[in-house]
Amino acid sequence: MENILIIEDEVDIREGISEYLSEVGYEVKVASDGQEGIDLFRQNKFDLVLLDIMLPKINGFGVLSQIRETSNVPVIMLTAMNDDYSQIMSFNEKPFSVVILHKRIEALLRRIQGKENTNKWLYKDVEVDFLGFSAKKQGKTVDLKPKEIKLLELLLKYKNQVLTRSQMLDNLWDVEE
Repeated sequence: MENILIIEDEVDIREGISEYLSEVGYEVKVASDGQEGIDLFRQNKFDLVLLDIMLPKINGFGVLSQIRETSNVPVIMLTAMNDDYSQIMSFNEKPFSVVILHKRIEALLRRIQGKENTNKWLYKDVEVDFLGFSAKKQGKTVDLKPKEIKLLELLLKYKNQVLTRSQMLDNLWDVEE
């Protein structure tokens, strides 16, 4: 289970993101200002940081600078600022949906952490290719729909965890038949 630190001063945003990410299986810690975020970061190991720019005590750029002194952990900057300088400095615009934010987090963690080969799953005489949306049993192609393959991938990712119907649908919404 990946650990995520959310450093965001707006209560509704912080709690909404935290609740959603916890529901989909991440371990989440939150901070409401830059100094608290730095303190939490130094006391724990995180796989990813969500960082607002406009923070009390120490702004997001200051927090990012201190994080980079000791770590290359992936950081997604959250900002509502529209000026070019802020967006260039943060590399991202503020996501408008926690589902889209979740997708960005998953993609970034896959890319950065170089997780074990999650593109294929082998079990006895069954092989499933999650990228190619194909499956074989004893070397023969099995007719499965992309959503069925995506559902299997989701269940494997969150094995030993109970997922709600809405969590499953949120993870399957972008798969076409």
